[in-house]
Amino acid sequence: MSISLVLIIVMAVLFACGVYAMLERSLTRVLIGFLLLGNAANLLLLVVMGAPGRAPFYDGGETDAADMSDALPQALTLTAIVITFGISAFLLALIYRSWQLGQADTVVDDADDVALRTRTAVEVEDAMDEESRSDDDDVTTDFVGDVANPIRVLHQGDLSSLVDDAPVDRVAVRRDGDRPRDPEDGDRP
Repeated sequence: MSISLVLIIVMAVLFACGVYAMLERSLTRVLIGFLLLGNAANLLLLVVMGAPGRAPFYDGGETDAADMSDALPQALTLTAIVITFGISAFLLALIYRSWQLGQADTVVDDADDVALRTRTAVEVEDAMDEESRSDDDDVTTDFVGDVANPIRVLHQGDLSSLVDDAPVDRVAVRRDGDRPRDPEDGDRP
């Protein structure tokens, strides 16, 4: 058996165990399954990368292009590691909060889940028909006919506490329009 075949078998086992663990009701097992899936994805990218080669910047262009390694799978592996870390931290926070609230990390069914599971096929079709029919024709999802206030842009004169300290590239003009004013000499006449 070659190294690539061993990596492919290990990757397949990690994917299978990860999917199986994620189908459990315990959030801890979901976390373990997600970590297994992340490692399997990293192995997949490692297998896709092919045989290791020399870096393109290693010897100043003397290496043949066929002997160089591809940097894209390496970049994707680093990205996958970061994403796995972030989602694992989020799942750990969910597990911690679930343990604080209920002293367990198991996801339980509520009454609506049980009712959905016990419905028959005929009831499902009837429920879909009822959802598609609307008894109230006046129901709209848009805001047509609503009175809306337009957006009002505040200026320096509107509020005494509003200060306009934005940089200005042009010469300011007085409001009465008499003469242009240079910002450096203030309000001198």
